Amino acid sequence: MAAGVLAVLLAAGSACAQDYPKLRPGLWELSRSSDRAPDAAQRTTICLDDATQRQMYQAGLGAMGAMCSKHEFHLHGARGEGEFVCAMGPTTVHTKAVMTLQGDTAYRTEIDTTYDPPMNGTAHSHSVLLARHTGACKPGQRPGDMILPNGRSVNMHDAMPRQREAK
Repeated sequence: MAAGVLAVLLAAGSACAQDYPKLRPGLWELSRSSDRAPDAAQRTTICLDDATQRQMYQAGLGAMGAMCSKHEFHLHGARGEGEFVCAMGPTTVHTKAVMTLQGDTAYRTEIDTTYDPPMNGTAHSHSVLLARHTGACKPGQRPGDMILPNGRSVNMHDAMPRQREAK
């Protein structure tokens, strides 16, 4: 899964329902840069609708509950702050994120992460996720369609566990 989308899942998945940053439906462009590869920003696009955002939120909650001993995200006006402590194998991953929303059409998230012990030789990373609404989804796209940085297309609904419908 693209790191940018994972950051969105982490931020959205840990929020309380009233804190969930609702984004405008349509096509979104996410660009992630990192101190590990400062000249190699990764770009992902995703076609969002309300149901896709809700499914991402629910999947994020499930992932957080299973992997993380701490998953807090609080939204105050246009600023969200999160702190996450998660286990990834033998490594404890501690992430602090600050999200700044520009209405429902753009946001910037700064993400600082430490790895103890280091993961793949990395003890600390800093990344920035920039996201913006670019308009309507392209003809033929369905909600959840993503184009990853490598050009591969996937659909979030196909990649995430299905939610059981209430009977």
